[in-house]
Amino acid sequence: MSETLIKVEGVSKKFCRSLKKSLWYGLQDLGREMAGQRHGGNGELRPDEFWAVKDVSFELKRGECLGLIGRNGAGKTTLLRMLNGLIKPDTGRIEMRGRVGALIALGAGFNPILSGRENIHVNASILGLTRREIHTKIDEIIDFAEISEFIDMPVQSYSSGMAVRLGFAVASTLTPDVLILDEVLAVGDANFRSKCWRRIGELLQNAAVILVSHEAYAISRVCDRAILLDKGEVKCDAPANETLSFYVISQPLEMQSGIRAIHESVKYFKLHPITNDLRPGDFLEFDLEINMKQAVKVDHAFVNINDPSDEVHAQSYLQFPSLGLSKGGNLFHIAIGPLFLSRGLFTAVIFISGFGGKVPIIHSRQELTFRFDNHINYGPKFYPPGLVKSCLI
Repeated sequence: MSETLIKVEGVSKKFCRSLKKSLWYGLQDLGREMAGQRHGGNGELRPDEFWAVKDVSFELKRGECLGLIGRNGAGKTTLLRMLNGLIKPDTGRIEMRGRVGALIALGAGFNPILSGRENIHVNASILGLTRREIHTKIDEIIDFAEISEFIDMPVQSYSSGMAVRLGFAVASTLTPDVLILDEVLAVGDANFRSKCWRRIGELLQNAAVILVSHEAYAISRVCDRAILLDKGEVKCDAPANETLSFYVISQPLEMQSGIRAIHESVKYFKLHPITNDLRPGDFLEFDLEINMKQAVKVDHAFVNINDPSDEVHAQSYLQFPSLGLSKGGNLFHIAIGPLFLSRGLFTAVIFISGFGGKVPIIHSRQELTFRFDNHINYGPKFYPPGLVKSCLI
């Protein structure tokens, strides 16, 4: 049985809308703590207070990935800050085991005056690494961040993308048992994001990951399970795609009418060339027909190539026409490659999202299977968009 690394029991956190009252309540709470009483009182709300997080409970084991979704202000970041120990819960209990790597905000944990190299040493020391361990890891961190020419400059001179690169490299390279990420992968170029997803996949073998994202494709891509928060409360805790579907249904009626059942059918056609056996260097080519009840703009689309155990062996984004999907029939020709997979049977799975990337339009798991004949996988796992040919026929 997998080891439980995160245990959250009935956690709640309240804030005050008034700065003056907030300072006064803080002094009251500090006095209660010094007197040995519970932090935050007995759970009652005082004037101008509100619950940012209310009675949240979950467990996460090693090898699992939990997604947190919800509208802005739902309480996601507040919950992550409590998990990372930045703020205390007013009620409830949080138990974290092992080394925690967190990237909750751009540049969080960095001293802006220190250089990138110096910040690596500081953050690694906080995580409990010895000087020798830091020395062995620092080149790997700098290489992953791809900012070696700027590593000795003050962090305050970094762009937001550079800060994310360094922050993710530090948080993920120091072999954490728990990795916490809050919407940070929305910044940066596509190739670096692909590398980050690959690193998360590697970490999931031995770590527990919590991911906050407003993009449905990101949650569906790596999360086993997802929690929907609304005004601090858990509205749904289920497998990732079920929670995403529940999120769609819970939207205002005017948005629901544009989302629910907007596609009628998804069909795969024969492979090109007409064979189900591919060799190293071949492209996976097929036709895809999507019949829509209404036109919709496509924000994200990608194809996963999975083995029978559903492990992703390759992935590539699809470049849909700027107009997205039109009402009625849409026919596309898609080619991914050149592929260099291990020998075995594989299935192509397509995911398409719209409405700002928040809503899954299509998550098709129909059987499009092919066999690959090769003794070893020596190709890239994530293919850049330039290697995908998709066009309206």
